[in-house]
Amino acid sequence: MSSSPFKRVAMSALATAVAATAAVAVQSPVASAESVPSWPAADVSMIHPGIQTITDEKSTCTSNFVFTDKAGNAYLGQAAHCSGTGTPDETDGCASESLPLGTPVKLGESGVTGKMVYNSWLAMQKAKETDANACAFNDFALIQIPKSAIGQVNPSIPVFGGPVDVRTEPMGSGEAVFSYGNSPLRGGLTQLSPKQGFILGEEGGGWTHTIFTATPGVPGDSGSGFLDSEGRAFGILSTLALLPFPASNGVTDLAKALAYAEQHSNIKGLRLATGTEGFAPGTLPVLAGITGKF
Repeated sequence: MSSSPFKRVAMSALATAVAATAAVAVQSPVASAESVPSWPAADVSMIHPGIQTITDEKSTCTSNFVFTDKAGNAYLGQAAHCSGTGTPDETDGCASESLPLGTPVKLGESGVTGKMVYNSWLAMQKAKETDANACAFNDFALIQIPKSAIGQVNPSIPVFGGPVDVRTEPMGSGEAVFSYGNSPLRGGLTQLSPKQGFILGEEGGGWTHTIFTATPGVPGDSGSGFLDSEGRAFGILSTLALLPFPASNGVTDLAKALAYAEQHSNIKGLRLATGTEGFAPGTLPVLAGITGKF
């Protein structure tokens, strides 16, 4: 078994990692106490935000957050495009094809396989969605975790802790952001997984945020979650951009994606599960000087 990512990475290691790489608002989006399972300690959990998800033995992505419902089920979020069957440049969720609901998804090194029970691309196509912004940027899927494996789940974000809530207000340019990616392209070098950065802008009627992080999200990081400077969950890594900002990323707005999922799925009382670990982001001095937000 690999060492737990919840054993905090030293800030010197994070600095080394940087040097190495020179809506609708949903009502009460956080799970109520009566619907929250009893989570194990974060450092022994095998299913948590930031683990790799492998869809249908083919596509590797990074999970974002844990969610629950009124029935006591638990879900792990990933990007909708992780189950896409077309080419990488097919990003219009209202036109791009996807594997069906029920597709198996392996959950990291836990030995557990979940199943995809919601996919925003499939939901928008079923609803005959006409909102161009939703079609372009709603990139969210849910993997149901078997009830027998809920004892392996913890909702905390590795290294940073949280999330503490869902952010529903707009993001401002220059705001600090935090994420944890787990692309296999990093070859298991966990010092490169924690990322800090800032908002470059918001587009698509609030459906997407353009973000710069050190290091940038790469293939395999798709689906990873983003937190704001208060530890609130706000985004899902969706795209790698070359223009107008090279090495920036497009991030789907979580509040809008979560509200759409609740309206267009059979999952009742869908809510974000907050972390058992307190939010403690630390600072990368190189980015603190750029944003002034840390």
